[in-house]
Amino acid sequence: MASTSSATTATSPATLLRLATAGSVDDGKSTLVGRLLYDSKSVLTDQLDAVERVSRAKGLGHVDLALLTDGLRAEREQGITIDVAYRYFATANRTFILADCPGHVQYTRNTVTGSSTADVLVLLVDARNGVQEQTRRHLAVGQLLRVPTIVVAVNKMDLVDFDQATFNRVSTEVRAVASELGADAVHTIPVSALEGDNIVERSDRTPWYEGPSLLEFLENAPAGTEFADLPFRLPVQLSIRPQDAAPEFREYRGYAGQVATGVVRVGDPVVVLPAGRRTTVTAIDTADGPLTEAFAPQSVTLRLADPIDTTRGDLIAAASDAPEPTQDLSGLVAWLAEKPLRVGARVLVKHGTRTVQGIVREITGRLDLDALAPIPTDTLELNDIGRVTLRLAAPVAPDDYTVSRRTGSFLLIDPQTGGTLAAGMVRGFGAFDEAAEQAATVSWSI
Repeated sequence: MASTSSATTATSPATLLRLATAGSVDDGKSTLVGRLLYDSKSVLTDQLDAVERVSRAKGLGHVDLALLTDGLRAEREQGITIDVAYRYFATANRTFILADCPGHVQYTRNTVTGSSTADVLVLLVDARNGVQEQTRRHLAVGQLLRVPTIVVAVNKMDLVDFDQATFNRVSTEVRAVASELGADAVHTIPVSALEGDNIVERSDRTPWYEGPSLLEFLENAPAGTEFADLPFRLPVQLSIRPQDAAPEFREYRGYAGQVATGVVRVGDPVVVLPAGRRTTVTAIDTADGPLTEAFAPQSVTLRLADPIDTTRGDLIAAASDAPEPTQDLSGLVAWLAEKPLRVGARVLVKHGTRTVQGIVREITGRLDLDALAPIPTDTLELNDIGRVTLRLAAPVAPDDYTVSRRTGSFLLIDPQTGGTLAAGMVRGFGAFDEAAEQAATVSWSI
C-alpha cells in the first residue's frame, strides 16, 4: 500500500474522472461530497439557499452540506443516504461525475452500481472507529470490481484532535485488509469533511501530513484503463441495411455500435463472434463522415468485405486476439435481488448487446467478509458475493474481467420481470484444493 505522499504522479489526467464514495453509516460521506461541491464552488446559489433553509429548520447551527447530495425527502428525514446520488462538478483542471453510495449493509448493491464504472473509489473511515464490517465489504467490492484507484479518507480527524497516531493506526488497519484482498495500492488522507480540512485545500492542522488534499489527489488520479490499449471489440447494436433508400444506397450493409475497447482501422482483419466468420473492415462510417480509424468509446458503423449474417448481439473483434465463445460461463456475481439465487434457477444473461437464456448449474461459494475468504454455499442472498457457473442456451464471447471491465462483465436478469438480479464478472480463480473442499472450505481469489 503506497503512502499518499507518493500517490500523485506527473501523469497528465484525462478531462473526465468518474468517482464513487462509500463507507459505513455516519462516516460522513454525504458531508464530504457536499464539502467538495461547496469548496470547489460547484453549488448553485438557489441550491445553497435551499440547503441553508433546511439546515435552519432542523435547528442546526451550521449549513448541513450533506443535504447537497441527500436529495430524497426520505433521506433528509432519516439523515441517511438510501440511494446512489449522482452529481456533476468541475474544477479548472478536471470534470467529475460523482456517485455518492449509501452506507447501510442492505444497500451494498447500490455501492456495486456506483462503483462499477468508477475510476476512483473514495472510501470513508471514521477516525474514532477504524475499519468496520462495511469498510471491509466496500474494499472487497472495490477490489472485486477492479476499481483502478482506491483512496481512503480518514474522516472526523477534528474529533481526535488531528492526532497523527490515530491516523497511522487506521492506515495500518486499512493496509492489512487491502493486503488480504490483494489490492495493489490504497492511499490514505486525513480529513475533516465537516470543517473542510484536507478536502480542497491542505490543512495547517495536520502539519505531519505531507500529501495532497483530496481534491488535489482526484485532479491528478489516472482515469482508469486506457481502453484504446486493449484488443479491439465492438458489440453490434444494429445491423443497417436501408430498404427504402436511394438506389445507390440499397446495397449498403453496415454494423453499428460503440467501440468497447481497442482501435480499428480500414483494412484490419476481424472476426464476427460467436459464428467465428473472418473478414476485413472496408469502411468506418459516422454521422460526421467516414473515418480511417476509430477507437473506444466512439460510436461508428463498420462495413465489412464479406456479406456475413451479423445481427444485434454479435461481437466484432480483432482477428488476432479474439475471445473464445462459450456456453459455459463461470464468474463472480454480486447478488442484488431480494429473492435468493439457487442452483437450477433460470435467468437471462446479458453480455454487451447480447442477451441469452441461462440456467444456474453450480454455486461454488460466497465471500465471507469477516474472514475475507470463500465459504461453501448452495444459495446467494441479497448483497452476497459468490461464484456461479451458468449453462447458456447460446454462446457468448467474453474477455476476462481482470483484462477488460467493459467486455468481461455481464448481468443476470429476471426473465419474468426484466429486473436486474446480479452484476457479474468473468474472472480467473485460484485452484480449488480437493482436500480443503472435502473439509468444507474452498479457495478462490477475488
